[in-house]
Parts: sequence; structure tokens; C-alpha cells
Amino acid sequence: MAVTATETSGTRSSRERSSTTRSSRERSSTTRGWELFAQYAFPPNELGYCGPPDASKLLKSSTQAADARLAPHVRIAEHAQGFEGAWPYLEDIAAAAGVDDPLDFDVVRNYWIGGSLLARVDGERLLNRLRSAFERQPTGLLNELTSPDDVLPHHSFHVFVVYPWIRFLDRDPANPLHILQSCRIRWGTVDSVDGEHAVVVSRPLRFDGALSLGEPMPENVRWSRDGTALAPAPVPGQIVSAHWDWLCGGLTPYERDVLSSTTQRTLDLVNTARG
Repeated sequence: MAVTATETSGTRSSRERSSTTRSSRERSSTTRGWELFAQYAFPPNELGYCGPPDASKLLKSSTQAADARLAPHVRIAEHAQGFEGAWPYLEDIAAAAGVDDPLDFDVVRNYWIGGSLLARVDGERLLNRLRSAFERQPTGLLNELTSPDDVLPHHSFHVFVVYPWIRFLDRDPANPLHILQSCRIRWGTVDSVDGEHAVVVSRPLRFDGALSLGEPMPENVRWSRDGTALAPAPVPGQIVSAHWDWLCGGLTPYERDVLSSTTQRTLDLVNTARG
């Protein structure tokens, strides 16, 4: 009986994974890679933290951007190439996947959320590229890495390893911890929606000498502003992702688990490197 139960559970798990993978493929048919990039890139770009000026270029329906007459995919693709943080990862993931477009849906999804393409990337090549690109800027743990196997071509790696904020945690952790928490891609479940904001229950970043994720807590995030949204309106019970103060879109349970495990891998790397 125990063997039968195990087989049934495994079959159910396989079906769930297959179902969520299909959901991701279905989403890729309605959300293009350049749109997905814009959903996650807009929040820090709007704040002036990442990418070139004029975040309105990332809004598909923008009439405010200086080049608003360009087709949205052309305008967003041109703007995306100015993200000196994200673009090298996208190019290397695309090369490893054998696709020509760094804004291919699966490439973009692997960078922001995670996925099997990350394991194909040449870690040594990416590490050398990042060190060269940021040699004149303060970085976090980039120069402390001793093995290309530690390089993870994921947004969380850039936040915790390349950005310098990790170095300030031991002085006064409040501000750097807030920045690291906001800058990482978070996942959670919508508890309620009120106007243009949603309450999302998620695990906050904690620091007690090492970085970890705490117990789930509610946080208030924006899903729309004056009618402009990065993703469809959320509904209670939905699994979503957030970046800075914006809700970026829905996640399948499988995508949530991938984002969670990839983030944890980065935190483990950082805690080990910090000793």
C-alpha cells in the first residue's frame, strides 16, 4: 500500500508540474518577452536606480516617451539594452539557450524568476564579463568569488553579489536591508485588493549576522497608478511577484517554487562568502 501511495503522490506531483509548465507556456503565448522584461524592469527604472532615463518607454501604451511613435516592442527593446545590470545576463542566457533574442520569453523569465536555462550558462565567461563591466564601480562580493560555479545568472545574484549594499549590513543594517528586500523579486499571495493597491503576504528578508527569509507578513504594494498597471488586476488568493513597490504579475505555483529555491541558493552563496 505504501508503494502505491508513493506512486500516486509522484504521479500527482508530475501532473502538477506539467500543469504549471503548460500554464507558463500559455502565458508566453499572450505575454511577449519584451513585455515581461518591462513588467519587472519598470519599478527600479522609474526610481532612477537601474537602466537609462525615461522609464515611460517601458510602458506598452505610453504616449509620454520621447520616442512614443515607435512600436512598443522596438521602443522597449532599445531601452532594455541600456540596463547594464540585466542585459549581460540576458545575452548570456540567450547564448546558452541557442536563441538569438535576449528578450525571448523563456530567457527573460529565467533571469527574473529562475529556470533550467541558468545551468547552461558559462559561469566563468559571465563572471569575467561582470568584473570587467563593473571594475570602476563599487561592488559587493563579486571579487570574492573563487569559482565560476558560484555564478548564478539570475537577478537575485546581481542584487546580493554585484550591488555593494551587502557590504553595509554589518555597519547599520536597516537601510541596506530595506534596499535588498525591495530590489529582490519577491513572491507572495494576495490577501486583499483595495483600489490601486493590494496586500500581499510574503516572507521578508531578515539579517541576524546572516541573511534569511522570515515568517510570512503582509505588505502593501501598488498594482496600478492612475489606470496604468504592469500586469492584470490581482485577485485574493493569487500568487504574485513584486519588485520595489509594484506588483509585477502572477506566478504559477511552480514558478513560485523556482523563484524561492533560486533566491535561497543566492542567499546561501552570500552567507558562505561572508563567512
